[in-house]
Amino acid sequence: MYGSIRVVRFLEQDEVQDGESDVLSRYEQFINPGLARVLRFMGLGAVENTGQGAMVITESGEEYIDCAGGYGVFIPGYQHPRIVARAQAQLAKLSLSSRVLLNRPMVELAEELARLTPGDLQYSFFCNSGAEAVEAALKFARIQSGRSRIITTTGAFHGKTFGALSVSGRATYRQPFTPLVPDVVHVPYGDFEAMAAVTDEETAAVIVEPIQGEGGIIVPPDSYLPRIRELCDKTGALWIADEVQTGLGRTGRLFAVEYAEVVPDYLCLAKALGGGIVPIGAVVGRPSAWGFFDSQPLIHTSTFGGNPLACAVARETLRVIVEEKMPERAADLGLWFLPRLGDLQARYPRVLTAVRGRGLMIGLEVPHPGVGGAIMAELFQRHILAVYTLNNERVIRLIPPLVITQGQLQEVLTALESTLEVVDAQVEDLVAE
Repeated sequence: MYGSIRVVRFLEQDEVQDGESDVLSRYEQFINPGLARVLRFMGLGAVENTGQGAMVITESGEEYIDCAGGYGVFIPGYQHPRIVARAQAQLAKLSLSSRVLLNRPMVELAEELARLTPGDLQYSFFCNSGAEAVEAALKFARIQSGRSRIITTTGAFHGKTFGALSVSGRATYRQPFTPLVPDVVHVPYGDFEAMAAVTDEETAAVIVEPIQGEGGIIVPPDSYLPRIRELCDKTGALWIADEVQTGLGRTGRLFAVEYAEVVPDYLCLAKALGGGIVPIGAVVGRPSAWGFFDSQPLIHTSTFGGNPLACAVARETLRVIVEEKMPERAADLGLWFLPRLGDLQARYPRVLTAVRGRGLMIGLEVPHPGVGGAIMAELFQRHILAVYTLNNERVIRLIPPLVITQGQLQEVLTALESTLEVVDAQVEDLVAE
């Protein structure tokens, strides 16, 4: 008891002594000096403290409308009361698994995913992140098919672990770590003919995002995913759909593959699956792609994957998303928001060259990375959070929580309008840099 009191008092004293201005310098000293310099340059010195709905609240009490959404994590918003309550209830019982006895929250989550995912997707493997889900799916495809070649796309982003990085598409992240996993072929995203030219009976899998996120919010032709499904059926390759960012309502459907009415062999999920509370990733597979587990049930495992806390939270998250009709909300708000962003693009074509997306997964393209940086910095000053896509610094993404209101989106439009006016006056200097 005495020790606990001392720890609490120490923490309280530490919080009093540590102001917001000191946190960034400690980032530089103890975490990542390069990142600290970027944050300082962008004017990002505020320290997040809590959140509610689509708002992030800092230690000093300032509120920001979050259009970055934790890179897609906060689909149900910050601190959704049902999800928080479910986390607290499970935490009071058991957070991690013995890994020997049966795990009820895990099987209940798997059953829910089998019910909600398209077609005959049935079995689930649980891990801790999107990159881990992709790593698992790549391994599953290779052992199930008995083949090694993986077809992926330029501009893709599937994570930064070795396998996931090998099938991602930006040299900035890939080149320092070469040689990566061999027998991976990259083709242009959205170009089915290029994919068909390299996919054959030696191909283990094709991995594709239904909409490229980090590549710049790229929506492929309507025929693209159905033709990939046909190609995989023809060659015996397995199709991995990476819905880590598009999944769970972001695009206006619970899963983005539903627009194409196709079923992948493996569906990768993460980010929003944890409800903004805990990390969790998943691979959901068809029975025809899951047979390797029959003879080797421990061929791929995760110590923390499928833990009771994460699974209980994820199941409640799925229920919240479905019962509160968040996919439908994303579709409706997207239909309202996108045309208004298009109007701004038409008024400020020198600084905003394109607007695209689906649902509340939206990309704003600019003519030069410097223009994007200036726009984000101005938005920060107006208490709007937005970030560029990791594989394309000329695209700013807007992926807010799906609980965001139309009134808050109007505030975003107002802030963006004044931002574009300021940046338009500087655009020639920004492009010249």
